[in-house]
Amino acid sequence: MLQFLLADYQRCGHQKVSLGILMQVFWWQPNPGLKFLTYFRLTQHYRRKNRLLFFLFYLGWRKMKFKYGFDISYRTSIGKGLYIGHFGGIVIHGDAVIGDYCNLSQGMTIGVLNRGKNAGVPTIGDRVFMGPNCVILGRIRLGNEVLVGANAVVTFDVADKAVVAAPLATVISHQGTTHYVVPPTQ
Repeated sequence: MLQFLLADYQRCGHQKVSLGILMQVFWWQPNPGLKFLTYFRLTQHYRRKNRLLFFLFYLGWRKMKFKYGFDISYRTSIGKGLYIGHFGGIVIHGDAVIGDYCNLSQGMTIGVLNRGKNAGVPTIGDRVFMGPNCVILGRIRLGNEVLVGANAVVTFDVADKAVVAAPLATVISHQGTTHYVVPPTQ
């Protein structure tokens, strides 16, 4: 557990986990991603070892979950060195598997499909970057060193070192902002 937590801290530029570093991460220069990951790792570690410590860390994890918008279950299997770039709107299913040294961005979802040929939850490889607002659904596998671009919806297996991007924006009208942006009347 300590090696996982240390790898998480190293991704944010801290070479060790000490009382001073914890004070910095939690109070002096708050880092929402590391605060959440600290409670997440400790909650996972004590889940079956010490019910009292589990409950205490669970309460902290739950507070961070609601405060920063990280809906990541403590049951989720996440490898070492996870990096959460920005907080807010991150949803990950409890049965998902995420490899080592992955990056999560704001507004992203790793979720379940309940029917169809890919019913289930995703498995994410090592060193995967998941861009803002991406959605990864179903029993699919993202290979190692995959980059998922912003706003991409992925429902198929992705090979190692692939880059997946959403379609480019297209012009659908030339009506401007009429009836959307209404200036104040004089």
